[in-house]
Amino acid sequence: MPDLPRDGIWIGEDPGKMAPLAAKGPVLVHFFDFAQLNSVRTLPYVQEWHRRYEPFGLRVVGVQAPRFPFGSDPDNVEKGLSRLGISFPVIVDRERALWNAYGCEGWPSLFLWGRGGRLKWFHFGEGEYRSSEEAIQASLAGPPDRCSSDEAGAAEDREKAASEPPLEMPEPMEAIRPGDVEGALVVPPGAELMPAGDRPWTIAEDGDFIEVQYDGGGIHATAEGEGEISLVIDGSFAGSITVDGPGLYDLVEHGIHGTHRIEMTLKGSVSIWSLSFSPAVA
Repeated sequence: MPDLPRDGIWIGEDPGKMAPLAAKGPVLVHFFDFAQLNSVRTLPYVQEWHRRYEPFGLRVVGVQAPRFPFGSDPDNVEKGLSRLGISFPVIVDRERALWNAYGCEGWPSLFLWGRGGRLKWFHFGEGEYRSSEEAIQASLAGPPDRCSSDEAGAAEDREKAASEPPLEMPEPMEAIRPGDVEGALVVPPGAELMPAGDRPWTIAEDGDFIEVQYDGGGIHATAEGEGEISLVIDGSFAGSITVDGPGLYDLVEHGIHGTHRIEMTLKGSVSIWSLSFSPAVA
């Protein structure tokens, strides 16, 4: 169980070291980036698990693992988390040292440590929300994990757990989106587009107009700066999006998978790092 760095920058209260946390109850460690699409789509579930299960003893620890350069700035992170309504403590993993220690394979990555510090569940990417919540419930309901040499202590824990009334857990969350329902036929969207390569698209260097044809259930922009993005979708004006700092901005959601064309006109100091496309049902 990799420990949390002593000199980490926290948004919210520093929860302390991992071993004491896991001694008291299960700990959910969630790696994400507040401006990356797949991460943002998982956060409503993690936030609700924090609200539901903290009274039962679960601790949720967020790790902001920057995908984009602005994501290592604590001020940007704090504003981004406030915009998303995140209330659990989040550490800014500026150099992705904790990310590497855990062996993360992408955004988001989730790890559930049981009481006693044994890994009970992990998941990379979106999805498996019900299974993740069921793993949380099982970790809260069961006795602490002990090493195999402490059989007497383990037996005592089991006896104590058997004598206590079972915890009355809520029913697992309903799916937030149609594509999150178990068995839903979800069509993979088009690949993420970096319109200016490994740097942001800016008005000064690249112009104020971007046109893209894409496949998916919606299109989202990772942007920074301040200003507006005027939108034309499939030839029809679709309004404007206000950009007021670094983050992920939902440009349009279609509800079902399809092929579309978007025209974007940038105003002010807006710059675009990435255009990503959300999955949706067929």
